[in-house]
Amino acid sequence: MNKPKKRWNHQFANLLLDSMAEGVFTLNAEGIIETWNSSLEKISGYSAEEAMGKTCKILKFSSCFDNSCPENITECGIFQNKTVAPTECKLMHKNGHMVSVIKNARQIKDSKGRIIGVVETINDLTELTIARQKEEEARQKLLEIHQFNNLIGKSRVMQEVFTAIKAAANSDATVLIHGESGTGKELVAGAIHYNHDRSQNPMVTVNCSALPESMLETELFGHVKGAYTGAHRDRKGRFEEADSGTIFIDEIGDISPFIQLKLLRALQEKQIERVGESKKRLVDIRIITATHKNLYNRVSEGLFREDLYYRLKVFPIHIPPLRKRKEDIPLLIRHFINRFNKKTGKSIKGVTPDSLRVLMDHRWPGNVRELENSIEHAFVLCTTDQINIFDLPIEIRQMEYHPITNHNPDLMPTHVRKKITKSELIELLDEYEWNKAEVARRIGKSRTSVWKYMKKWGIPLEMPEG
Repeated sequence: MNKPKKRWNHQFANLLLDSMAEGVFTLNAEGIIETWNSSLEKISGYSAEEAMGKTCKILKFSSCFDNSCPENITECGIFQNKTVAPTECKLMHKNGHMVSVIKNARQIKDSKGRIIGVVETINDLTELTIARQKEEEARQKLLEIHQFNNLIGKSRVMQEVFTAIKAAANSDATVLIHGESGTGKELVAGAIHYNHDRSQNPMVTVNCSALPESMLETELFGHVKGAYTGAHRDRKGRFEEADSGTIFIDEIGDISPFIQLKLLRALQEKQIERVGESKKRLVDIRIITATHKNLYNRVSEGLFREDLYYRLKVFPIHIPPLRKRKEDIPLLIRHFINRFNKKTGKSIKGVTPDSLRVLMDHRWPGNVRELENSIEHAFVLCTTDQINIFDLPIEIRQMEYHPITNHNPDLMPTHVRKKITKSELIELLDEYEWNKAEVARRIGKSRTSVWKYMKKWGIPLEMPEG
């Protein structure tokens, strides 16, 4: 009567193993494979007949107790550690490619506590890996959609900038780029040039604010030997260097009336004269200029030539300041984190919610350049995989605080007249569900002050569980 029951149990066990989605195999006390279910056949490519009688070395796991499989099964870590915690690793498929899996192992003991074997389960991560890859590809695609030659933005105003860049890149019109310092005017100029037919030819940049009038004239138009003291040889100017390409003249609003006149002639005649000679030289160039100043106002004030102004602003492009497109800040943060991860070898994944809130609240007078510098500063201090508030520059953390003016007593600060204690702060944090901005309003201080108190007293920045 017992034998049929034993046979039925054996058949039931095999059916049970084959019905499992996980790959399962068992080893005897000598480390020899005795069972191998159908799911593992699909995962590994090895049939049960091919695997039975062999050791688990057939799967060539990439990680096994941090070591390769030992020659002697008794030296396997499973016999010393009793179990293997779920471990993400890879096994080698019969066809030779690697398969991402999670494996788990446990000793099997008899009623007397003797080890009689090992059971291992294998979960195929192929679909999860593919999903991760698709997620990363989608994220990269999203980033590409919202950027144009390193200009990044998904905001409506930046999409308008991208449209303007594409239009400018399809023409030879003179372009005037206007935007505050740090908004990326040179990047816009580069995007226009490198998406134009002239992209195979040079793009030459001149910053007018960095040079006095005499040097700027030589820089733009060149000079001949003996033109002035120290001119020991002929020299090409930037206009000639940019021949067949693009010249980008930055901070055009700073040039003197004399340089304005020479530039107007160059625009009208497509010719230049080197300093010290009267010979005209033809140049075939695309001119792009940029300024952070209001040129129209300078024309009204008599500081800038009206005829030159209209020559330069054939196709104007305005780059909005970062404070006008705050929805782009998370994209820019991710872009800079990726850049500095590659540069430093770190693996920072992002910023904490509180850090993001601070970054979103800041007005960014230095625009994108200031944001980039802030993330680089955080990389120097950050020791975890998330940028914390205290990793950010102090001027970012010390936000301007606007106190409540509403006379409703329920909205007025409750701890303005005396210093707050640690216990009072914790009570307020609990009362307002760890909303530090609300606590700051209640005590009549800035949110940064609340963070400083919390750091000083060792209070966690996030609400503790329970």
